[in-house]
Amino acid sequence: MKILIKNGHITDPSQGIDGIGDILIEEGKIKEIKIQDARYKMQDKKIKNRASGGDIIDASGLYVLPGLIDMHTHLREPGFEYKETIRTGSMAAVKGGFTTVCAMPNTNPVNDNSSVTDFIIRKAIQEGACTVYPIGAITKGQKGEELAEMGIMYSEGCVAFSDDGTPVMSSLIMRRALEYSRAFKVPIISHCEDIGLSEGGVMNEGLLSLTLGLKGIPSEAEEIMISRDISLAKLARGRLHIAHVSTEGSVRIIRDAKERGINVTAETCPHYFSITENNVEGYNTNAKVNPPLRTDKDVNAIKQGLKDGTIDVIATDHAPHHRDEKLREFDRAPSGISGLETALSLSLRLVHEGVLTMPQLVEKMAVKPAGILGINKGTLKIGSDADIVMVDANKKFKVEAERFVSKGRNTPFDGWILKGMPVMTICKGKVYE
Repeated sequence: MKILIKNGHITDPSQGIDGIGDILIEEGKIKEIKIQDARYKMQDKKIKNRASGGDIIDASGLYVLPGLIDMHTHLREPGFEYKETIRTGSMAAVKGGFTTVCAMPNTNPVNDNSSVTDFIIRKAIQEGACTVYPIGAITKGQKGEELAEMGIMYSEGCVAFSDDGTPVMSSLIMRRALEYSRAFKVPIISHCEDIGLSEGGVMNEGLLSLTLGLKGIPSEAEEIMISRDISLAKLARGRLHIAHVSTEGSVRIIRDAKERGINVTAETCPHYFSITENNVEGYNTNAKVNPPLRTDKDVNAIKQGLKDGTIDVIATDHAPHHRDEKLREFDRAPSGISGLETALSLSLRLVHEGVLTMPQLVEKMAVKPAGILGINKGTLKIGSDADIVMVDANKKFKVEAERFVSKGRNTPFDGWILKGMPVMTICKGKVYE
């Protein structure tokens, strides 16, 4: 099957491309890519001839980008299929412009062995709308007591290791994991939280938490563990990736570590640069996340960290929950936002505000995740998988949670008017509209 995408604004930082052009797809692969320029007139005629008999997509007025990569997704399967499945989660991904997602290990059973890893891979091949890579647990049962079968899981297809929402409190175990990360050349994704400081906390610690009568989580609970893990990464010479950065202090610590040459990368999520703790007012459980939403000062620091490269990646931390779970009292409701279907549009606000350019945004959401994970994705290079998202950067729409493809409708952005959205996603040559 052939597909010719014509007249789109192609932006691919992996090749330094940012201009109007055409892309030819054959058998699910990028066959040709040409930018409109006097030097390419003969090649442009050739590409059109090669596309004869195929489908033609006019992308005039649209950005044509490498398919996005989310390196922090909760697909919930196996074990929590009432929240999400690999099928529904991957369909939500392609609707949001993601062609590759990485499944976090907090399933039931936990992905701490090759059997669960193999199940996720096979299920994704059978039912997934996009590419799914499993992330294995660092410790058995995510209990932080004994390393999981990292070598076997790596050989079965895990691209990273994380205990996800459960911090590895043992410095020795974290050191060993980082040593394995050096051997396997995969990142250890750290949920940085000192549970002694955060215990019982449900939102950011401050005047608002005091006013609402809710136990707070201080910024230091995140920052202390980031400092520890950076020290361990230096000691082990491992590959450390900090998940969902939320505080000004965290950005400062990571920036300093990078300046010292320590092998650390970091991600944040759209909710950490889009909203603040004020969204918790009224005991809004859809604004309950971990780490919690912070302050305007933290939001501004996150944006600066994205701008100057301290924060490498924008991930979703897609965490779908059943409606009944989020309807509980704030203290008892689970943390998490269903984020795959709003992440790109919220992130495009950074472009509209001048915080990032479009190539820089693509770098954060496609190129950098691929590089950190060591996967051959996030590019439109000839011969690569035809993973593409077409984006109307000026189209306005209203977020309607009830129309989400994901089973999780838990979002604090319901009713928001956003500008910019994916209008078509192609995954390995298959078109989703």
